[in-house]
Amino acid sequence: MIFAGLSAFPLTPIDEDGVDEAAFVGLVARLAEAGVDSIGALGSTGNYAYLTREERSRVASLAVDAAAGTPVMVSVGATRTRHVLELVEDAHAAGAAGLLLAPVSYQPLRAEEVFDLYAAVDRHASVPLCVYDNPSTTHFAFSDELYRDVARLPNVDAIKVPAPPTDEAAVRIAQLRELIGADAVVGVSGDPLAAASLLAGSPAWFSVIGGLLPEPALAITRAAEATDATRAAEASDRLSPFWDLFETYGSLRVVAAAAARLGLTQEVNLPRPLLRLDHGALRQLDQALDGLGSFR
Repeated sequence: MIFAGLSAFPLTPIDEDGVDEAAFVGLVARLAEAGVDSIGALGSTGNYAYLTREERSRVASLAVDAAAGTPVMVSVGATRTRHVLELVEDAHAAGAAGLLLAPVSYQPLRAEEVFDLYAAVDRHASVPLCVYDNPSTTHFAFSDELYRDVARLPNVDAIKVPAPPTDEAAVRIAQLRELIGADAVVGVSGDPLAAASLLAGSPAWFSVIGGLLPEPALAITRAAEATDATRAAEASDRLSPFWDLFETYGSLRVVAAAAARLGLTQEVNLPRPLLRLDHGALRQLDQALDGLGSFR
């Protein structure tokens, strides 16, 4: 099943000349070799909003090839339904095992418009679809009723929700699982809070840090799957310097800088107008990386 365990979301390295294909292939192969459960190509960390259709199609194909059998979920978000459906076709052609869709829009969307989007994609999808609720980026927040309704679409097999606060995870994850029932699984994003949701019964973690540092993320995931709360919390706490950096600078900028610091990409790996971290933030990042030792 594609929507279970650790789904790692790699950076798509970009400069003003285009995608650094060699670096991207290396990042994906690294995840497959580490044993992640699936790979999320072209998610928010994957810079999909900054790429042309042709670039996204190429990246999807590169991801599937480099994953060497690890299932790849491809993001198909775009501001027009017509363009989303074109991206669905491209993802199918690339060999994607699943699709990821956030309700991206310039104009604020209404609930009925979001449902219509997912219904249209559901009719065209030939692989499982994951609904992506990412209100900090899309500025659209799903209601529980909308979760329930989209989960009943035939090809929707997962809902990716923001991880609730640690002290609310057990109640909230149980509520969502009861609401959605057997129609789809409830997976979480929001790396700093993921351990508690996994322990509360969420079967999937859609992870930014997992796309850069798969071994530490797998340590959290496997501990939670074994219901070892102490070990899961300790593994998550070990990454707390990254959680602090995410909060201050945003996860995309942090993982892009870290990928360059680790020699996995060139120094310039974000599309303008996004800028790399300043010197103070880079010093913090270096300390965080040093704190991992060989566990990275």
